[in-house]
Amino acid sequence: MLESNPFSEKIFNFDDRLIRFAGECIFFTRKLDKSYENEYYKNQLIRSSGSSSLNFGESQGTISDKDLIFKLTLVVKELKESRNSLKILNYINEGSQDLRTLLLIEVEELIAIASKMIINKK
Repeated sequence: MLESNPFSEKIFNFDDRLIRFAGECIFFTRKLDKSYENEYYKNQLIRSSGSSSLNFGESQGTISDKDLIFKLTLVVKELKESRNSLKILNYINEGSQDLRTLLLIEVEELIAIASKMIINKK
């Protein structure tokens, strides 16, 4: 079991949760063994988790609901890509199982929140 759960502290600000998720993905990937496969999925996970946070930041400056929905759609897309990378790493049993599980739970919650934001703007 993990010594401490990085997700135990409840954060209610979506932007802050995305930042924490991206950061925890970086911490997770730093501990992966160096292999071709791990490097590939490590890089994918770092890019997609960070991109979801960056796209949400951009969404805060949109002028129209249409632009906001577009940016939020990109956030969901990047979160789903992060989820797939985590699922592959989970399937091949790479990295801490406890942290993988926590990251997968968090990414599902983030996808649900961003999807609900899109629905509410339509």
